[in-house]
Amino acid sequence: MSWETIIGIEIHAELMTNSKIFCSCPTDFGAAPNHHTCPICMGLPGTLPVLNEEVVKLAIKAGLALNCEINLLNKMDRKNYFYPDLPKAYQISQYDLPICKDGHVDIEVDGEKKRIRINRIHIEEDAGKLVHLEEEPYSLIDYNRVGVPLVEIVSEADLRSPQEAVAYVKALRAILQYAGISDCRMEQGSLRCDANISIRKIGQKEFNSKVEIKNMNSFKELLKAMEKEEKRQRELYQFGEGFKVVQETRRWDSAKGRTIPMRSKEDAHDYRYFPDPDLIPIVLKEELVTALGRQLPELPAAKSIRFTDAYGLTEKEAEILVGDKALGEYYEGVVGLGAAPKAVSNWMLGDLLKLLKEAEQESDDIPIKQQDFKQLLCLIDEGKISGKIGKEVFTEMFKEGKSPDEIIKEKGLEQISGTDVIEKIVVELIEKNPQSVADYKGGKPQAVGYLMGQVMKATKGQANPQLAKELLEKKLNAI
Repeated sequence: MSWETIIGIEIHAELMTNSKIFCSCPTDFGAAPNHHTCPICMGLPGTLPVLNEEVVKLAIKAGLALNCEINLLNKMDRKNYFYPDLPKAYQISQYDLPICKDGHVDIEVDGEKKRIRINRIHIEEDAGKLVHLEEEPYSLIDYNRVGVPLVEIVSEADLRSPQEAVAYVKALRAILQYAGISDCRMEQGSLRCDANISIRKIGQKEFNSKVEIKNMNSFKELLKAMEKEEKRQRELYQFGEGFKVVQETRRWDSAKGRTIPMRSKEDAHDYRYFPDPDLIPIVLKEELVTALGRQLPELPAAKSIRFTDAYGLTEKEAEILVGDKALGEYYEGVVGLGAAPKAVSNWMLGDLLKLLKEAEQESDDIPIKQQDFKQLLCLIDEGKISGKIGKEVFTEMFKEGKSPDEIIKEKGLEQISGTDVIEKIVVELIEKNPQSVADYKGGKPQAVGYLMGQVMKATKGQANPQLAKELLEKKLNAI
């Protein structure tokens, strides 16, 4: 039996404001627990919220960047539920009149382009954070995050595979970063996503019961969680009528490699939404929306096209560089200093990404100065060091943060370009390898490759390869 997977994604992105959505408490990450709180965000009796204007502006920008229609009249609602991390016992959000609706994001998976519709974007306040201590019979609550402003971006159920879902989240993350709406630091929780996933027989029109997987904050875990849940649901349906998928909320246990039930899945009526009586409706002017639209910078789609046109990159190279705002800016910084665009791309997509992954560092923490990167490429082009030595120097630059000149001097890595020195080594190696000489004379040009390897080995990779090859062939031909 053939099945198809149906996925919708809800993304919560923390907005880049200095203060919370309804009070003046700071939104900085990493403060001591419960230090960024006040009577307003804690919901103490007698307090009244005041909406942060910057939150509204950033939400409008998010909508425009994601091709949405902006609702000039929208309002705040109370979403009622009881949970320890919600001190007011309700969350201020938006229900039937969100600030943005009917947008879209274009993605590409395995060479196929697809448009994913966005149902809505609404603004809301974040809840607190529960800290579950191992081997302890209690949990702790950090309320610093309560009242931090969020936009929730809700897609339509247009995604048909976990791979498409990851591509969608990556595309949306890049747009939010470039537009200056959120820093999208998934490891800090400023971008979190919930995946609604179900499966149905191919050709079936109605949806089956869906499962929501909550609060995934890495692309790798998002992919693994959806693949595992997809497999679980297929296995249940294959057992027949007595088995079914229950509509519920589950969490991803990465250690056990499976999704685990949390609670039954609520519907909208379970939250008893109603307009917040302490906050007046939000009435926007067209002039404001137009002005905010003019403030949007170059977004990823346009930047990718420019990278391919201006720098001669492939679509895939441009996609990877542009897909991470910090990486794209770093690339343009090095190229702007005069480095060859293609060479910079090759080094970044190969060596640099590998080093970042091994060090578990983010792209906005690249320890190599742009000027030093450009200088290294110049040293290779000028023949002062070989490409092989260049890779060794690059690794040291990443680890130590030093300039290429410092590392080359400290380790004595400058390329040997003196004809007399290389010629002496070539003569010695020809004398020591009579069989290779005979092979070359016998019509086997690959023998030169072996001898070249011996030259580079003898010089610890520091011989000028072009000069060494010329001298080697000259000596062999003279025999």
